[in-house]
Amino acid sequence: MDPLAPHPRSAQEAPRGAGGLIDNRNQGSISSGAHLPASAGKPKVLVVIGDAAETVDTLYPFYRLIEAGFQPVVAAPTVRPYNMVMHEVKPGWTITKEWEGYSINADVAFKDIRPEDYAGIFFSGGRAPEYLREDEDLLRVTRWMWEHGRPMASVCHGVEIPARAGIVKGLRMATVPKCKFDLEVCGGVFVNEPCVIDRHMVSGRTFHDNGHFVGPWIKMLEASVRR
Repeated sequence: MDPLAPHPRSAQEAPRGAGGLIDNRNQGSISSGAHLPASAGKPKVLVVIGDAAETVDTLYPFYRLIEAGFQPVVAAPTVRPYNMVMHEVKPGWTITKEWEGYSINADVAFKDIRPEDYAGIFFSGGRAPEYLREDEDLLRVTRWMWEHGRPMASVCHGVEIPARAGIVKGLRMATVPKCKFDLEVCGGVFVNEPCVIDRHMVSGRTFHDNGHFVGPWIKMLEASVRR
């Protein structure tokens, strides 16, 4: 069964949500609805995830894109459901504690992405970027997006992907301080602010900055598709 397909019930039997028909039997993995006819004609934006992508890092921009009239397309190593996580530094801890979060369905595998079909790209955080940054197809897409001026955004550990792609030399970016080395060793400039915009890259430190950097990135996308 296609994990992205809505449950086979009629519109009269259940309310329609962004990812298809919703009832008590299919409130499982989050789906973007990119496969539905209603998404046709909307500008598409890649949301890069993998297992252990951070839930709030991912879902805030995911739903903001929908609200702004864009179609988020969840990109991952393969097309399947992925397990997100929740990260928080608890009192007495010196590093993040991790819990299981929601699951989300991937729409497209990195190897199948035609970057010219997308208006922009978002690199979510969590532990996922630690291994996603070695995927050559993802690096190919990241370099194309940078070279062609598409609006890009990154939060937290997401910085590890553009850094590994070799596009951050001289680029000012925000990230969680423990990823400062990952950015600087690749030639980037760490900035400890909630929203950093340098050329067509917008970045924030953690999900606590979502309300500061995601909005400017959305505005950049809107301006880009109007051109």
